[in-house]
Amino acid sequence: MINCLYLSLLVIIMANLIVRNVDDDIVKALKERAGKSGNSAEAEHRIILSRVLLKPAKKSFAEILSQMPNLGNDSDFEREQQKEETDVFT
Repeated sequence: MINCLYLSLLVIIMANLIVRNVDDDIVKALKERAGKSGNSAEAEHRIILSRVLLKPAKKSFAEILSQMPNLGNDSDFEREQQKEETDVFT
């Protein structure tokens, strides 16, 4: 038999959030969105908060550039100029 102390350790305490003075249009949109996805308004609110606040941080441009592999020297990609000008529109 599981004792009460063990059961009390399994309880996860979740915080409550009360949001006041929400515009009626926002409440209506939340309820519509919840209905379309088969959730309660409260569950939909939790989903929206999680997606927005817990999403991974975007990388900066410098971070993305630093992760790009080195594919050679600039001279490897130099464009060879044609000696004659070619009219590309004819």
